[in-house]
Parts: sequence; C-alpha cells; structure tokens
Amino acid sequence: MPLLENGRIVEDFWTTIGGDELLPPTGPVIVPLDRLEDGLARPAGEKLGVALPPDAEIAVLRAALPRLALVGVTFPTFRDGRAFSQARALREHLDFAGDIRVTGRPLPDQYEFLLRCGVSTVQLPDGADPAVWARAHERFTTAYQPAVRDERAEGFGLRRFLA
Repeated sequence: MPLLENGRIVEDFWTTIGGDELLPPTGPVIVPLDRLEDGLARPAGEKLGVALPPDAEIAVLRAALPRLALVGVTFPTFRDGRAFSQARALREHLDFAGDIRVTGRPLPDQYEFLLRCGVSTVQLPDGADPAVWARAHERFTTAYQPAVRDERAEGFGLRRFLA
C-alpha cells in the first residue's frame, strides 16, 4: 500500500509483523501492541514501531516511547475519530517526536486534519488514488483550531464575514 508523507508518496522501509509471525533480528519493524515486549527485547539500535488499536490508551506506551520510532494509529472506519485524539495526545501530552502513522480507512478529506493533529504518514487504503490525497493536502488553507505543527489558527475572525 502506498505511504503518503506531506502529500507525496514515499518509500516504506518498515515491516509490519502480525500476531504470530517471528520478528526479524534486524530492520525496522512494527509490532502489535500485545507484542510490544517482544519488540523491546530486540537490540536497542534497531528501529521499533507499535500498532496501537483504536481502543487503547496512549498511556500504555509511556515507558516504551523512548525506544519507539513509530506509533501506528488506526481508523477502522472513517467515522471512528479516536486516531485523531491518539495522535494529538502522543504529540502534546507524551511529547512523542517520532513518526505517527495512520492505517485503516481514513478519507482524503481528513488528511489535513490528521496532519494538524501530529500525524506524519498515512498508509493509503487499497485502491486509493494518491493524487486525490495530494489535492486534499492543498485544498484547505484556513483552520479554526490550533495545530501541533508549527502554524497558527487563522480562521477565528471569519465568522463575521459569513452573513
């Protein structure tokens, strides 16, 4: 599946490990949350990521965050917005500076909001057109809420012009 970063397709160097698969001895791997201890047992220099389920509290990652290079958050459906909250809390409350990756079924219309919440990469759903996602990245230029990125909200005063 294509990986999108800042509106552009980038190469994905990570290997995602399922529940029963063996962890490779080297290379960047993403493990499910219930296999995080296995991932932490790998050598300290190896890149490690964890796939956080939508119903998990981010606080479970507090002790492991210094070792993590990536945290994956999931949209089981486009209507399930818990990934927005998880990403924002990782950045604002736990000061996570690594890659926050979205998987699952987000919509292109949600892309700019994901970026504003601290997401750095999006694994596009099967059959998604990357050009649609790139256009969505450039479509919205005004935001009402502050972002975790280094930008300010600009739309606070626009309501008076909507009459």
